[in-house]
Amino acid sequence: MIITIGLLILGLLLLVKGADWLVSGASAIARYFKVTDLAIGLTIVAFGTSAPELVVNGFAAFEQSFDLVFGNVIGSNNFNLFVILGITGLVAPIKVQSSTVWKEIPLSLFAAVLILLIANSWLPFVSSGVSRLEAVILLIIFAGFLYYVFSQLKSDAETQTADQIPLKLNKSLLLVIVGLAGLVGGGRLVVQSAVELAQQLCISEKVIGLTIVAAGTSLPELVTSVVAALRKNTDIAVGNIIGSNIFNLLFILPISALIHPLVYNTAFNTDLLILAGGTILLFVAMFTGIRKKLDRWEAGLLFAIYIAYTIVVIANG
Repeated sequence: MIITIGLLILGLLLLVKGADWLVSGASAIARYFKVTDLAIGLTIVAFGTSAPELVVNGFAAFEQSFDLVFGNVIGSNNFNLFVILGITGLVAPIKVQSSTVWKEIPLSLFAAVLILLIANSWLPFVSSGVSRLEAVILLIIFAGFLYYVFSQLKSDAETQTADQIPLKLNKSLLLVIVGLAGLVGGGRLVVQSAVELAQQLCISEKVIGLTIVAAGTSLPELVTSVVAALRKNTDIAVGNIIGSNIFNLLFILPISALIHPLVYNTAFNTDLLILAGGTILLFVAMFTGIRKKLDRWEAGLLFAIYIAYTIVVIANG
């Protein structure tokens, strides 16, 4: 028990420091190449902070622990949306770019609804769960998202001189690599330790996936977004969350299905609907209060919804 708790603390420390290095390196690279912070957040940072979900889901799919696969992805997305945006918005109101309001947030909603339809075989010519063919289709949609992001990389970047670049390129790349390693290693330690503790309490795989594993694999997004918000890099904070949710649904879930076709438990329908509803709420929040900004009261509302949701999940688990 003492060793497990020690590993949990070590994992958290790795997450905190890894996120700090990742944000510093990614921001410097964005400035060096005159690329927007939002694009970096939607790609490098989003992929890096989603790496723990990819590792966990890869093993879970191979072992045919399908409830853990879906629970981790759906739970992580709900944690990202309600907890991370909630806490980050409470730290500092989050300004959101027009492209995020009209493109990335709707794409995140589309992905959630599409998974709901595919998993329940509510579309013609699809089977229940996620087959390898459906996984390929999802990956093609994801490739389209990446094409869109990279086509916009320099659209809003500001011209800078070499003197305005705070770090050298090689040092920035090293910070990103070491930061990602810290996030992946720390996230893995946190998940393994948390699952071991949870199993001693006889918690079901579905509940573990939706809560402990989801929260553990989402800690990189939490730490990265809070650090980015404290440094006033709100584009990285928002891009990280929305990008991670898109990565989880359109990349990590289909990769899991390629390893082994996924059998879907319809008990996850409620969780997917909450994810879709929360995404709609985030979109609406862009037009209430200060436009294109997640105000503190809106962030607090998101966080409060997640607390109520978690209580219900545990009670019904």
